[in-house]
Amino acid sequence: QVQLVESGGGSVQAGESLTLSCTKSERTVTHFRSLGWFRQAPGKEREAVACIFRARGLTTYSEIVRGRFTISHDNAKEILYLKMNKTQPEDTAMYYCAADFRDTGACSPSTTFGYWGQGTQVTVSS
Repeated sequence: QVQLVESGGGSVQAGESLTLSCTKSERTVTHFRSLGWFRQAPGKEREAVACIFRARGLTTYSEIVRGRFTISHDNAKEILYLKMNKTQPEDTAMYYCAADFRDTGACSPSTTFGYWGQGTQVTVSS
């Protein structure tokens, strides 16, 4: 069973940058067609941050991170990144990467991404 492992979380001051990474536990014959970052703050529902739909060449961002965060995928290394710039205390959450071999169609926590990581904590202090 393929697993996803996030890294790069930590504590930063507001305005600082942080880069999260998500790697696959093993190589597979086929490649993920949908990849995304989601986050969940204490007491709140999980929300989508950004997604890549490789077959469509589409990248999507939530309005709250658009212009500050950048999602990217190293196709050769099969590593998913989330570059977080201009961080805000409101960005404090557990960040999860998710992926699927299908095109899931939408970047939404309710979308059936088949593979999820365990999460990495990001804390932004003011």
